[in-house]
Amino acid sequence: MAFRTLDDLNAKGQRVLLRADLNVPVRDGRITDLTRIERLSPTIRELSEHGARVIVCSHFDRPKGKRVAAMSLHPMAEALREVLGRPVRFANDCVGPEAQVAVAAMQNGDVLVLENTRFHAGEEANDPVFAAELASLCDVFVNDAFSAAHRAHASTEGVARLLPAYAGRLMQAELEALEAALGSPVRPVMAIVGGAKVSTKLDLLGNLVGRVQMLVIGGAMANTFLAAQGVNVGRSLQESEMHDTARRILEQAKAAGCEILLPTDAVVAREFKPNPPTEIVSVAAIPTDSMMLDVGPVTTAEIVGRLPEVRTLVWNGPLGAFETPPFDAATMALAHAVARATAAGTMRSVGGGGDTVAALRQAGVMDGLSYVSSAGGAFLEWLEGKTLPGVAALETA
Repeated sequence: MAFRTLDDLNAKGQRVLLRADLNVPVRDGRITDLTRIERLSPTIRELSEHGARVIVCSHFDRPKGKRVAAMSLHPMAEALREVLGRPVRFANDCVGPEAQVAVAAMQNGDVLVLENTRFHAGEEANDPVFAAELASLCDVFVNDAFSAAHRAHASTEGVARLLPAYAGRLMQAELEALEAALGSPVRPVMAIVGGAKVSTKLDLLGNLVGRVQMLVIGGAMANTFLAAQGVNVGRSLQESEMHDTARRILEQAKAAGCEILLPTDAVVAREFKPNPPTEIVSVAAIPTDSMMLDVGPVTTAEIVGRLPEVRTLVWNGPLGAFETPPFDAATMALAHAVARATAAGTMRSVGGGGDTVAALRQAGVMDGLSYVSSAGGAFLEWLEGKTLPGVAALETA
């Protein structure tokens, strides 16, 4: 796809509506993770330093079209001020007189955060009147919220149809990374897909078997694939109603020339809790009273051993129940191996999804992959081959 970036924008004196994602984790009124704000800051700095009047808009949580004090973006504006190290003003609404007055008072280089767009029902409805009100505040639109691009909302899609639209630096980085991973990758490509349920990743698996040469299936969804082939997985979490689907995916992969790697050994336990007694067994010998909670060392070694032949890696989902030791062993070992292969320059690696990001952070290799997406649902939908409205709206002829 073709899209305009900040390289194409003469920002000086322009009122720039910047769609950000300030939907950060908050606990007891305090922001617990500044990652999204920190990743947004380069775009804001660049626009401000080039003389733009930067008007930041975002959603937060689900107020469902009503003003909810606990869902105000005021704390995010304060956090943004600290990250940027410069003044950041705040408007108590995102449209209407308060927003208009705040924007009118701006000088070149100023940064203003508007109140939660979801305080208005027109946001999620992608109401053209609400989109027009937002558009009236500015001259151009910059979308730097790939993580919200899978929603056709007024501030992600509607405004982009009304104004000259550009991708911010974070949006640009996401799109370029994903294009390199699946759009026009260097082959062979390996995808690692984990997670609990096949049913939640059907579209993803269906898309990947036609695009990658190797597909590693881990997590509890591997249990479903094994059981579908007649393996007794004991008390392991699996979806018996998905057996036909799993077999169909295996057939599709074979027809497409995609090699599927399933666990050959497993770490099993009779209880799912931290550090219970465990056994390492062949998947053909899982005790009937036990649960498979991580792939075993032979499987891990096999996956790691394939990395030297891989040129592009896409990772979505852990291999085991990594949040609970010792069932993090395979995911941690793989994370370090991927980081080493990336550092050696033999492989481009792209990871994303909430559990994947948490696992990479736990392994201490967040900076060890070529790109780690914090976009969650948008990242998954892109991997599924779906069109993202907020991205499509940026496309240029």
